[in-house]
Amino acid sequence: MSTATMPADLLYAARRAKGFMPHAEGLALFETAAEYGTLGPICEIGTYCGKSAVYLGAGARQAGSVVFTVDHHRGSEEIQPGWAHHDPTLMDPRFGKMDSLPTFRCTIAAAGLEEEVVAIVGRSERVAAFWNTPLAMLFIDGGHAEGPVTKDYEGWAPHVIEGGVLVFHDVHPDPASGEGQAPYHVYRRALASGAFREVRSEGSVRVLERVGPGTG
Repeated sequence: MSTATMPADLLYAARRAKGFMPHAEGLALFETAAEYGTLGPICEIGTYCGKSAVYLGAGARQAGSVVFTVDHHRGSEEIQPGWAHHDPTLMDPRFGKMDSLPTFRCTIAAAGLEEEVVAIVGRSERVAAFWNTPLAMLFIDGGHAEGPVTKDYEGWAPHVIEGGVLVFHDVHPDPASGEGQAPYHVYRRALASGAFREVRSEGSVRVLERVGPGTG
């Protein structure tokens, strides 16, 4: 486990950024990025307003790495109008759609992480179809329904190098918790594949290290 310490200015930037990442889980992302980022680039699926990207970017800076963040910035299902996590300030009235990209850019600029965090604006499965760069760390935190999580896993997990890590967010094993279980199901699938072993757990974050080929 990394012994890196997140700088105070980046801690402040992460805490004040809009988003849903609990601080303890964000620190787990930072430490994981600082440790595994020395092996290569990091990729985040699901960026929203950039809160988790600040933690990842801080880790990437310490590791001498870079974070590619993939998101269409139109919002996943759970943050659309009428849903519990909807933020009306992120609506673009010109198109009647969510648009978190301007807020994301502001978050990363304010944190001073524009060199470490590179935005890729597009749908995860579309970008994955043309992606060829091996990844030291993959963080899956996009749409939380079965379909999107499965597509993110199948499209991106093959790019994680041996010795690199696949990280899931919002893993909730207990159906009674009221939280969706799609990330938990795909996390279990990754473990069952034999290609990954769990090396860390923090809240709803699960860190799986690749130990062999295949995605399951």
